Amino acid sequence: MVHGPGLMGGLTGLAKNLFGLVVSRVELAAIELSEVRNHLIELLALFAGAVLAVWFAIAYGTATIVALAWESMGWKILLIMFLVFLAITAFLVFRGMALLKEGKLAFPETMKELKNDREMLL
Repeated sequence: MVHGPGLMGGLTGLAKNLFGLVVSRVELAAIELSEVRNHLIELLALFAGAVLAVWFAIAYGTATIVALAWESMGWKILLIMFLVFLAITAFLVFRGMALLKEGKLAFPETMKELKNDREMLL
């Protein structure tokens, strides 16, 4: 006479399946984490460029004031340098914001699978 696996066999199988599920989710999270790391490095580079552009704006503005001393162009050269670096800074900031809005710093596949797991278990 052959019997089914019984309660202990069922619990052991369930535990193995849950362990396999957890391992696969951790592997997926690790893969997505490497992608997020690359996007985070890109975002930090954009931020560093924006900070550098602001410092150049300040440096050129000050150097222009000292060098020209309001001789030929007066305030116009200050306005030109200000607008150039303001445009560079705005471009870098908007590029960084677009990167954030694209959701490249999230874990979309991991979150989707965790949601599916939760729905399946409930």
